Amino acid sequence: MLNFDKAKVFKLNGTNLTLEDLAFIAKAKAGEVKLEIEGAAWDKMHKSRQVVLDIVKKGKPVYGINTGFGALASKQIAVEDLEQLQYNLIRSHCTGVGRPFNRTVTRAIMLSRANCLIQGFSGVTPDTIALLFDFINYDINPVIPEKGSVGASGDLAPLSHIALALIGEGEVEFGGKIIKSDLAIQQIGKTPAKLGAKDGLALINGTSVMLALGALALSDAKKIVKQADIIACLTLDAVRGTPMAFDARISMLKPQPGQVDVSRNLLTLIKGSEIAVSHKDDGKVQDPYSLRCIPQVHGACRQTIRHAEEVLNIELNSVTDNPLVFIETGDVISGGNFHGEALALCMDYLAMGLSEIANIAERRVEKMMNPSFSDLPAFLTKNSGLNSGLMIAHVTMAALASENKYLCHPASVDSIPTSTDKEDHVSMGVTAGRKLHEVVSNVQNCLAIELLCNTQGIEFLRPMKSSAAIEKAYSLVRKYVQPIGEDRIFHKDIENLTKLVQSEELIKEVEAVVGPLA
Repeated sequence: MLNFDKAKVFKLNGTNLTLEDLAFIAKAKAGEVKLEIEGAAWDKMHKSRQVVLDIVKKGKPVYGINTGFGALASKQIAVEDLEQLQYNLIRSHCTGVGRPFNRTVTRAIMLSRANCLIQGFSGVTPDTIALLFDFINYDINPVIPEKGSVGASGDLAPLSHIALALIGEGEVEFGGKIIKSDLAIQQIGKTPAKLGAKDGLALINGTSVMLALGALALSDAKKIVKQADIIACLTLDAVRGTPMAFDARISMLKPQPGQVDVSRNLLTLIKGSEIAVSHKDDGKVQDPYSLRCIPQVHGACRQTIRHAEEVLNIELNSVTDNPLVFIETGDVISGGNFHGEALALCMDYLAMGLSEIANIAERRVEKMMNPSFSDLPAFLTKNSGLNSGLMIAHVTMAALASENKYLCHPASVDSIPTSTDKEDHVSMGVTAGRKLHEVVSNVQNCLAIELLCNTQGIEFLRPMKSSAAIEKAYSLVRKYVQPIGEDRIFHKDIENLTKLVQSEELIKEVEAVVGPLA
C-alpha cells in the first residue's frame, strides 16, 4: 500500500479543478498526490442518487434509469432487470480498438470523468465514484484502447473500458504489470463497484476522453510557444538576422495580443547580444519572413492557445452526463451536454496553430543550411562533402512539418450517423484530440532539430557572444549535445533535445536570467 503522508492533497467538488491541476495530477507518480471529495459534493451525490432510487420505486419510465439506451430508449426495463441492464451496457460498449492510451492520458480521463460525476447531477452511486478516486490515488490505470469514440453520446467505448475495470472485469496496469482489475482492487483493500440503476450510463456518457486529450495538449502547447520564441532568437543570431522588425512600435499599430507578447519576448531575449550588434551596418535591408514575421506568426499561434484554454476551462468543470438529475425538483431531463463539438473545433484549431510553429521553424532551419543566405558552412559542417552535416536532420524536420499538414485536416467537420440515425450528428472529438497529440509530438521534434542546428550555427560565430539569455539557452543545450565536428549519429542528439523541449528546463533557465516571459 502507498504512503500518502507526503502527498499533495486535492479536495475536489466538481467545480474547482484547474487545467494545471489536471495535468499535474495526471503526470504525478504513485503516491505523490491524493484526491479527496469535499463533503458538500458527497451530500449532492447522495441526494441525486436518492432521486434515481425514487424513480425506480415509482416505476415511471425515465430514460437512462429504467429504459433501454440510444435507439432502444422506448423499451422499458423491469425493476428486477435494472442491475443487469447496467452490466450489459458496460460489457457491450467495450468495443475499443487500437493501442491503449498512455498512463498520463488514462489518468487525465479518469480525473475528468470523476470531476464531472461528483457535482451531483448524475444520480450515480457515490461509492462507485469513490472507487474511481482510489484508482487515481493508487495508480491503477485501466487499459483503454484509443479508438472507438465518435465524440457524441459521450466517449462511450473508451469510458466503458474504465467502467469495466471498476466492476472488476477489465484489465489494468498496476505495479508495472497488466493484470485483471479485480486483483488490483483486492490489493488496495477495496471491492469492485456494484452497479445499480443509471450507474453504468453515468460512467460512460460524457466528453471526458476528448477533454483529457485537449487539456494535456494545451499544457504542452504553452511550453512549446515560449520555447519557440527562445529557439527562434538563437536562430536569428546564428544567421545574423536583425531584431529591428520586433520594434514595439510596429506591433502597437497591429495590436494582436499574441503578436505584442512575442515581440516583447524576442526583444527581451536578444537584448545585449554582441552578435546582433556586430552586423548592424552589413547592408541587409530586410530578413526573410521566417525571421522578420516571427511576432506575427508565433503570435497568431498563441491565439489558438487562448481560445483552447477558454473552451477547455469551461468544459473541465461542466456536467456532460445524460440524462441529468436536478435534486431541487426531482426532474430528470435528457439533453446533449455529451456532445463534443466545442472541444473538437478548438482542438482542430489548436493543431493548426501548433503546426504553424513547426512550419516557420523549418524555414528558419533551411536558412541555416543554405550558405548563400547564412554565410555559414553548408549544412553546418566544417568539411562538407566528406561530411553531410545536418542535411538530413533538416529533411526529417521537413517530413514532420509536412506530416502535420494532413494531420491538421479538421476532424470536427466530419460526422457519421450512428444508432439507427438517432445519433445523427457527431463531433469526432477524440479523433481531433488524437491528431492534436501527434502534431504536438512532431512540433517538439521540430524544435529540437532547430536547437541542434542553431547552436551549431553559433559555434561558427565564436568568439562573439549572444545575449545573456541566449547564452544560457546555448549552455543548457550543450549539457545534452556536444558541438559537431565530424559526422556522427544525430538520432540520439535529436532524441535528447526533444526530451529537453518536452520539459520546462529551457524555459526555467532562460527566465532565471530575464524574468517571466509572456
